[in-house]
Amino acid sequence: MPDFARAQLRRQRINFGLFLGPALVLLLLFFVAPVIIDVVLAFTDMGRTLAVSNFTLENFERMVTRDTRLLGALGITFIFVLTTLGVFNVTFALLLALVTTAVPRRLGAFFRAVWLLPRMSPSVVYALLWLWVVDPNERGLLNQIVVHVFDMPPIDLRNNHPLLVIILANGFIGASLGMLIFTSAIRSIPEHLFHAARVDGAGSLAIVRHVTLPALRWPISYMTIHQTLSLLVSFEYILLITAGGPFYDTTVFSLYAYRRAFESGEYAYGAALSLILVVIGVVAALALWR
Repeated sequence: MPDFARAQLRRQRINFGLFLGPALVLLLLFFVAPVIIDVVLAFTDMGRTLAVSNFTLENFERMVTRDTRLLGALGITFIFVLTTLGVFNVTFALLLALVTTAVPRRLGAFFRAVWLLPRMSPSVVYALLWLWVVDPNERGLLNQIVVHVFDMPPIDLRNNHPLLVIILANGFIGASLGMLIFTSAIRSIPEHLFHAARVDGAGSLAIVRHVTLPALRWPISYMTIHQTLSLLVSFEYILLITAGGPFYDTTVFSLYAYRRAFESGEYAYGAALSLILVVIGVVAALALWR
């Protein structure tokens, strides 16, 4: 091999190591390695002592035959993901993007910045605000309106309708990401397409239907897949607002796996549950991608 070709190959390898090396290391450490560890732990009997005495299929047999809470957690997860995704993270986010791009640019930018404030706030602060909103006493924000404006008795959403509370809490903060993605996609549509549609006599709704929405096909597909996977593993706001209760009414599958592993000390069983969640996520992503 000529010296020039060898030098060029060496330079390409150096560039590969400099630019892609750190990303590959992070990918292996925080994405690939945890999955491998989870798969291995799922077939063990690791408990509170962190000791592994043998490899077994007992965790999966327990899921199928003995875990009476599993189907309930799956059902709650299905309702939570489907409702939050369909109502807020895609539909409401798309509506916000359409509205904020239709108004003057500065006004739209200000509204998007305000809507992003909860996402930029710590999760605990956001959860505390929701706890204040749905406080069952008269000091709660919602009950102040219900009692003093509508002259009705206080309502207790957190205990009577806990699933609605966590859907609203996750939905309003989840819609902000979709709003940004859809806004960027709308801004990237060539301006002459809108002018041509108006010249042809199209109204605002017709422009949205025939110009904007077709151009948003792939952003909508991306947000649907991304938010589905995100909601499947999300439980921080649920843990902070309802703690999975009352009873198990808001215990989604990811929170159920977390509690089995880190509160009950059943690390192997928690890993097996997490492995099932990974499989569900892969199947959902492939199904939505089609």
